[in-house]
Amino acid sequence: MRSSPRRSGQVASERSKVSEHPLIGPSPGPPGPPVIQGLSTVEVRWILPGQLDAAVAGWFGRFPGAMDSREDAYLVHPVLRGLAVKIRAGQLLEVKQYHGSLGILDAAGRARGRIECWQKWSFPIGPLGRDDAGAPSWTVVHKRRRMSRFRLAGGRLIAEAAERATGPECGVELTEVRSGGQTWWSLGFEVTGPADLLRRTLEGTAALMFAQAPPGGVELDMGHCQSYAEWLSRHRVTAAIHPRKGEESPGPRRQDQSSSHDQRPEGRTEMTRGRGTPWLTWSPSDIQT
Repeated sequence: MRSSPRRSGQVASERSKVSEHPLIGPSPGPPGPPVIQGLSTVEVRWILPGQLDAAVAGWFGRFPGAMDSREDAYLVHPVLRGLAVKIRAGQLLEVKQYHGSLGILDAAGRARGRIECWQKWSFPIGPLGRDDAGAPSWTVVHKRRRMSRFRLAGGRLIAEAAERATGPECGVELTEVRSGGQTWWSLGFEVTGPADLLRRTLEGTAALMFAQAPPGGVELDMGHCQSYAEWLSRHRVTAAIHPRKGEESPGPRRQDQSSSHDQRPEGRTEMTRGRGTPWLTWSPSDIQT
């Protein structure tokens, strides 16, 4: 039985409409942005209490470096296992996911820390409003740091102050940290580049940095090795148990505010205060290239 031309036209029209919005496949409309894979990094960081000593700053200044200052806001509640979330300098939302450890970095017995693998995503954002980030959820950390960069080229590491867009590179930072009315300092290594060169670049940079021992008996050990996210988690616990004079304890710690995803042994709490950090007194003659 032959169908009428009118019926055939209706069926063709219906098929055309169905094909415009298929059940399987890309959604209609212009294609969205591609999936962002994130930046893979290998990192080691130590965070120690007290004022950064001038001798340590001088030790770090053997290599070319650049100065910067900024405020980062870290998400501290709710606790996100294996994730670190912060707003960098009020301009970028940065999300980091922990991917385990590559083992221990042992720099000639002068520094010892856990090598951590992270994947990082950064997204530009606008300024936060008053109701966007309340005090209980975000902690502001003031940082003043000197950054040196070690680039792998021709099988050798070259110390530079400027950041390169491509190739394996290890950024080493010495940072004065202030948060909650307290002062700390940090030494950190962050390596980017091809996956098969990350550990080699880290270990080579550490060998250069620690060819000369840090002054003053500084203990860069496993007890002080921690990411900013872990340090903030510990710092909140310490504040709850030992409030400063004139302050009330924030109360018992919530069950979901336990330490971060990677349990570490607690470090020593002694501190040695120095003469202050000569951030503003360095001159080109103090830096060896």
